[in-house]
Amino acid sequence: MSEKDKNKQGQINIELDDNVAQGIYSNLAIINHSVSEFVVDFISVMPGVPKAKVRSRIVLTPQHAKRFLKALQDNVTRFENAHGEIKEYEQPPIPMNFGPTGEA
Repeated sequence: MSEKDKNKQGQINIELDDNVAQGIYSNLAIINHSVSEFVVDFISVMPGVPKAKVRSRIVLTPQHAKRFLKALQDNVTRFENAHGEIKEYEQPPIPMNFGPTGEA
């Protein structure tokens, strides 16, 4: 097997359609887990509006959740090295009285 063929074997062809490429805004994430998975619900909460919808749900294995955590931390560190510390502002508590709890 040539070196070029070896490189092609390790590659993944990833497609990104137009709807997904636009992204979905989220300013709240709710994370639940069971023994076998992590469930992350991304929500957009608007000021003064007492109701919000889950805009996207991502389900991860525990191993992938840990890899995602490390990758996100690495990216935040690189961002802060380039642009300065990300400031955390105190937010009013959001009541968590919606939907079922995260058991699988």
